[in-house]
Order: sequence, then structure tokens, then C-alpha cells
Amino acid sequence: MELHKDVSDEALKSIARKFIGKIYQKPPLRSSVKKSLRIKKIFELEILERNGKWVLMRILCEAGTYARKLCHDMGILLGVGAHMRELRRTRVGPFREDETLKTMHEISEAYYRWKSEGKEDMLRMCILPVEYAVAALPKVIIKDSAIDAIAHGANLGVPGIVAVSENIKKGDLVAIMSLKGELVALGIANYTTQQILMYDKGLAVKIKRVIMPPGVYPKSWGKSGG
Repeated sequence: MELHKDVSDEALKSIARKFIGKIYQKPPLRSSVKKSLRIKKIFELEILERNGKWVLMRILCEAGTYARKLCHDMGILLGVGAHMRELRRTRVGPFREDETLKTMHEISEAYYRWKSEGKEDMLRMCILPVEYAVAALPKVIIKDSAIDAIAHGANLGVPGIVAVSENIKKGDLVAIMSLKGELVALGIANYTTQQILMYDKGLAVKIKRVIMPPGVYPKSWGKSGG
């Protein structure tokens, strides 16, 4: 962030603390989304370094938060104005720049090795299984007999469930997994964890996105868990 005028370190840190928690944001004019007021959560906002009007910050925030707007709003409260000078994204969900990101050069080398030598080792280091992307989501483990119905777009009923993560709330995005740990689909929980464990029937998860193609598991429609 670049401040438009000088402020004291104490004032800067004080304002930064005020932005931790739930904040109101309206997307900037140059954004491609609807310009409506929204609530976003800032989990951490740390001043790492200060050099005159330049401020290096580390922000841990909810997806969809505009860092550019955050800098602008901080400048307003400070009374001096400010704008975002540079943004570096170091993490998105389970993906971190020091563990999961690869350069285009590394990907090119891995692809060349696979095409010319038939060796997949480097390519497999560049391409992670899709299950890695849902590592942070609550899980719903389902029976093999329910998988093909889900793959065809059916919603998930309670009888098809084997196990669930703790503390699932109604409306949560959940990952539907096979007994082998394969990602079958993403869905919105219709029941809490306690309700799923208590009920014998009912719609537990409304499917939002099917990942596994049909036919991977045998069709068992009309049977338990379909």
C-alpha cells in the first residue's frame, strides 16, 4: 500500500486493527462483478514493514475480498488517502506458492520429458489430484452403490451416506467422497452433521457440481443409497 501522505506508525497500526473481522466492501469500479455492498471477513492483517509512505502488509482474508479496496478504505480512515501499489497472492485455500506452484518453465520441461521419454515423474509433480483442491472442505463419505446415481446428477439421500465430517451446518459446501477417497461431487448440505446421523431418510446434500463421470462405478439405482 502507498500512502498519499505521511502518518505515524501508531495511527497505521491502530487503523489496521480496525479492519480485522467482518468489514463492508463494495467492489471497485474496474471489477467485473455487481457493485453491491457485501460483507467480507479479514482474519489477519499484519504490518510487516514500513518505509515512508510504502507499507508492506500480510492479509489473510475471505475469498472475494478486494485488497485494492481495502487499501483505499484504510487511506480514508487515516485521513491521508492510499492505494494498492502491488499485490502478491501467496495462498488460495490449500494451494501455497512455496509448495504447490510451478513455473511455466518447469511445466514445459515436465511435458517435454513425458512426450519425448514417456516418463511421468516430473509431470505428476506439476499436476495434483483434484482431491487436493477440496482438502479444507467438510466431507461426506458415500456408499459405492450411491456413486453412479450421483454421477448422473441425482441428489444425495441420507441412506447413501457412510460417514460425515463433524460440525457440518445446513448450507455448507461439502465434498462428496467415495470410500477410496475419490472426489465424486460438490454439494450444499441440507442437514447438519447431527441430523444426518439421526435421520434414516431425506435429502442430505443437494448436488452443485458433479466431478466423477458416470460409469466409473456400477449402476445400483433403486437400491439402498441410490
